[in-house]
Amino acid sequence: METITKSCVCLNSQARTKEEAIRLAGKLLVAAGYIGEPYVESLLKREAVANTLLGAGVAIPHGMIEDRHHIKATGVAVVQVPQGVDWKDGNRAHLIVAIAAQSDEHIALLRRLTRLMQQEGAIDALVRTQDADEIVAALTGTPAAPKPVAASNWRADAELSWVVDYPNGLHARPATRWVEVAKRHACELKVFKGEESADAKALTTLLGLGVVAGDTLRFCAAGAGAKAAVDELFAVVTTLSAEEKADAERAKIAAAMARAQAPVWQAGPAARCLRGIGASPGLAVGRIVHHESQVLVAEDTPGDVMADGAALEAALGAVSTELSTLEEDAKRRLGAGEAAIFAAQRELVTDTGLLRATLGEVMRGHGVAWAWKKVLDARVEHQRQLPDPLLAARALDLRDAGDRVLARLLGVERKALTLCEPSIVVAEDLTPSDTLQLDMRHVVGLAISSGGPTSHTAILARTLGLPSIVAAGEVLLAVPAGAQAVIDGTTGCVYLECSEADIASARTAIEKLARVRAQMETGRYNRATTTDGHTVEVIANITSAKQAAVAVEAGAEGVGLMRTEFLYLERDRGPSEDEQYEVYKATIEALGGRPLVIRTLDIGGDKQVPYLDLPHEENPFLGVRGARLLLARPDLLRTQLRALYRAAAHGPLEIMFPMITELAEVTALRAECEAVRASLNAPKVPIGIMVEVPAVAVMADRFAAVVDFFSIGTNDLTQYVLAMDRQHPQLAAQADSLNPAVLALIANTAKAAKAAGVHVGVCGGLAGDPLGARILTGLGVNALSMSAQDVAAVKDTLRGCSMADLQALAEKALAARSAEEVRAL
Repeated sequence: METITKSCVCLNSQARTKEEAIRLAGKLLVAAGYIGEPYVESLLKREAVANTLLGAGVAIPHGMIEDRHHIKATGVAVVQVPQGVDWKDGNRAHLIVAIAAQSDEHIALLRRLTRLMQQEGAIDALVRTQDADEIVAALTGTPAAPKPVAASNWRADAELSWVVDYPNGLHARPATRWVEVAKRHACELKVFKGEESADAKALTTLLGLGVVAGDTLRFCAAGAGAKAAVDELFAVVTTLSAEEKADAERAKIAAAMARAQAPVWQAGPAARCLRGIGASPGLAVGRIVHHESQVLVAEDTPGDVMADGAALEAALGAVSTELSTLEEDAKRRLGAGEAAIFAAQRELVTDTGLLRATLGEVMRGHGVAWAWKKVLDARVEHQRQLPDPLLAARALDLRDAGDRVLARLLGVERKALTLCEPSIVVAEDLTPSDTLQLDMRHVVGLAISSGGPTSHTAILARTLGLPSIVAAGEVLLAVPAGAQAVIDGTTGCVYLECSEADIASARTAIEKLARVRAQMETGRYNRATTTDGHTVEVIANITSAKQAAVAVEAGAEGVGLMRTEFLYLERDRGPSEDEQYEVYKATIEALGGRPLVIRTLDIGGDKQVPYLDLPHEENPFLGVRGARLLLARPDLLRTQLRALYRAAAHGPLEIMFPMITELAEVTALRAECEAVRASLNAPKVPIGIMVEVPAVAVMADRFAAVVDFFSIGTNDLTQYVLAMDRQHPQLAAQADSLNPAVLALIANTAKAAKAAGVHVGVCGGLAGDPLGARILTGLGVNALSMSAQDVAAVKDTLRGCSMADLQALAEKALAARSAEEVRAL
């Protein structure tokens, strides 16, 4: 018989006295068959000789030892009294937990309650909840999936709403940042999605909401410092939008390129082909090796409660250290973006919800390893059942991290795959840590029967340069170990039973690809000069001096866009003039004399800064952002301009203003620049504008007369031309920068720039797409600014073309009827 059931929980009781509350709890126990009627009086008798108020509004009435014979089975009843009842010495009780224990079973419950009382807001949440299951789960430690909570019944002292614009929804990496910020604040922080809510300090419950692009969320806080907490959390949430959109844009372009790319190798007719989804491009030949997931069996062997608690704490600490080491290794080998996978895993295993639920099972008499596995399995299954496939795929990250803890608790050493020849690793699934710890001397490809191209394992494979396929089905797992195979990560195929001629031709194709890659790497510092002598400047988009150094190493000839928003975000006050000056100076020095274009503050739209106290706008993308904000806030403009002109003394620097719409704005901004320059006796610098508003592209001939250069922002220009939010879940695929309407405005801008002798560049995502780069060059663009990782490929692409061919390609693109037709060229 269960110790507590939903039928033994009374919500919103109107009990007016302590006796009323106790009698009500007693009736619940009687009705459920836990006690006989006389034991109700025993509960009242205990109150006459002892104070059962535990503290924090919790009372635990229980009967006299001599009356235990009236107990039929150990049970608990809970009476929730939101308004509270006087209990003793002026203290009030809001949660009455009546216990009928045949022996000392109530000790575990007392420990459980004590832990809850030590957790900020935990008891208060139980007093307010309208869900009896939540109280049952809290008192038993039973893992429960996030349940709907009526938002109106949770009192918030501060709140903000946001429509999710992360293209891939809320997944582990951005959610980890949310949690990190939420944990800095003592107040209670919740995220509401409709009638569902999650603790903003608990990663697993946040992910359990299943947040996708287009959902409306409410960030709510209750308690001291509520407004500051919501403001800081909201600032980080919206700051991450640009990063998430950039990642999605790169993935979208890579997918389009993969679809358009012809196979570099064809198997003979006798070869057997297993098809999946291409997750990481490339071609490789190797022997099939099966990676078997290690099955960890946890017997339910109860131990000493305190010792088990200590063992769990030690395991969590050890795994946290392991994941930190993995994070540092990944950061060194692959970069910060991929390393964030393991930071997210570390947050997952330290989630207080997992810990509380596991300790609850231990308190109920279960072994710690068994308890951890039970709780982990429930959370993993809940994540797996989410309707959004990307979020469901993140269950593997929780399993990966959780199994590390389980292995520690069981004293089992995790097995590593031993390889001695070129191998294609076949598995039902691979965890990110499994992938990172493979012997890269011998692994040439990954073939996964499940999963998807957006999994963290697929992301790592792309970064490692391993040809990979996913979602190949169970037939893949039946392929015998040792069989020779060819994997094509571009087309998503594994070829078996290949002839000797097939293998030989595959090796020839691989050697050719290797030569191309080596040529790209070797030639990354060479200029992008076409076969008929036309040179295009290939430069990078950055946000810091550190990124500037990385861009130079990647072959960038300078920086075409340095975003300065990062200086203003995730802080409670604006950066001083000196702070900005030091950053700009360091970036100039990192570039070693190469050109640097710095874009002034572009706040608004999808980037908000709470301390600026900007008014709420129904459509911020069409509101006061970029140059409009700077002209309305001279304090921000002049501080930044002073820092920029001081830095200009140390090397080449150009100033670029975003979100320009009217000629009068340029006139006003140039006047501000000259006033600041003259006051500092600083050198003159080129002043340019972003072309991202269609009005500027249409009137480019008139704007060319008043600026020194143009930089076309294809991302914003695309959504303004097509009237489509590029991150809208239903419209994103149509919001393509290769739409002929967008290309026509780019062509008009380039034509006007050439006529006026004005330099024109592109700094949107289209510049880093090899097809986009070819078309843009053909349209007359002088410079292409992109992510550092795209520089070598774009340079190589342009060096293989003639300007005449590129101009012909551009003409065809302008004459096309759709973006799809353009991509098919």
